[in-house]
Amino acid sequence: MTTDRAPAPGAPAAPATATSASASAASATSASASAASASADFADALREAARIAVLSPSSHNCQPWAVAWARSEVSRAAAARVVEGEAGASGVSRVAEGPGGGRGDGADEAYQYLVLGLDRDRELRSLPAHAVEMLLSCGLYWQLLLRALEAQGWSVDALRFADGPLDPGAVRGAELPGTSWPRSWTALCVARLRGRAGAGAEARGAAGGEVGSGAQDGGAELRTLRAAARARRTNRAPYRPQPVRPALLDGLLVPSGCAAARGADVTVRHLTSGADRDAFADFVAEHGGRDFSHREAWRETYAFLRADRAEAAARGDGFALDQLFGPLSWPSRQALRAALAPATMRLLAPVGYDRFVGRRLAHGLARMVRPTPAVVAMSFDRTEPTLADAVKGGARLADYWLCATAAGLALHPVSIVLQHEDLRTAFQSSLRIPGRAFFVSRLGLPVTEFPRSPRRPAVAHLRRI
Repeated sequence: MTTDRAPAPGAPAAPATATSASASAASATSASASAASASADFADALREAARIAVLSPSSHNCQPWAVAWARSEVSRAAAARVVEGEAGASGVSRVAEGPGGGRGDGADEAYQYLVLGLDRDRELRSLPAHAVEMLLSCGLYWQLLLRALEAQGWSVDALRFADGPLDPGAVRGAELPGTSWPRSWTALCVARLRGRAGAGAEARGAAGGEVGSGAQDGGAELRTLRAAARARRTNRAPYRPQPVRPALLDGLLVPSGCAAARGADVTVRHLTSGADRDAFADFVAEHGGRDFSHREAWRETYAFLRADRAEAAARGDGFALDQLFGPLSWPSRQALRAALAPATMRLLAPVGYDRFVGRRLAHGLARMVRPTPAVVAMSFDRTEPTLADAVKGGARLADYWLCATAAGLALHPVSIVLQHEDLRTAFQSSLRIPGRAFFVSRLGLPVTEFPRSPRRPAVAHLRRI
């Protein structure tokens, strides 16, 4: 055996030392190549996950979510500090521990860091309740993204949610100092992910590449998730009147407990009795037209109404009129756009036109609600939820909606009863909904398919920092 020693001054380097240097260089090169390969694999997996996550629902189909992938040394270090700097604090959700105890730093290429953000350029602002809706929308997207990454071999190792209460009308998230974080984005959550052995093969297998037996399971899981995401949509058509099987409803009550939905303090209640459903329909008939008398709220809603599906597809957001009112001829579509225009509402408000339109549409919605076999209501357990509660609530909703879709059920949110504080408290009181309600929807078997809402390109929501 020989021991490597530093050479004496003026003496030539020992052959063993040269060999060690060569080995070190080779090791560094190998590590660099391995890190580059892992980064490329994650980039592929992230793009595929984004194509699935972009199918998530959002208020007015505004798609306010944004995700940054920390790639620079500064950004990775900042993300690592966010995740590990306050380990054990209430905002840290420890999901899984890796071989090294679950700790990572920005220099460890075994980890990848993603940051969920709210794009303030795309958020709704006209009502205080929209602050909750925007966070729910981001949570829905985040859950689908993380589940799609998990299906490709990239597991969530830890999550760190932004601290603080949920202030109505003003979402204040975390900041990542020293990074190229976009100014219009508000950071909501940082995820640290670690790839399983063969994660790259799993991603390639899901895309149709050659994989081993372990990758095939990941591919099947991803295909199932993708199919559910594509089938899921807001279905405003009538539902069949027959009751939803109790066993199926009970199954929907069980939380997945995975990814961002872990630790979500959410209560789910199904209203199935005739008395409860009638009470809800009556409530909708009386109050469902409130937005038409709220000028700012209706102006914001109208901004997302597209003349037809072609315009909606070109814009990639909002919804076409026939998605709300059924098939329309061109003259009917133009007449309806003029009748609903904010300028028309304002001009004819002195004669009660806004209230007239509101009553007509509220009664129409109530007629749709009344025969629906079930209504689902979700609420935060806390009456004053935190920002983290709202994002987790969106994640819980994502799991619920996907499970319902897989069972052949459809949902049609009736958000108006929650968007004004007095209506929300009255709704909760009349139907004995605990906590702070954040979602209410028709639930049942649809009599017909409904068109999918348009989406912006999946990559439009991603950025490297």
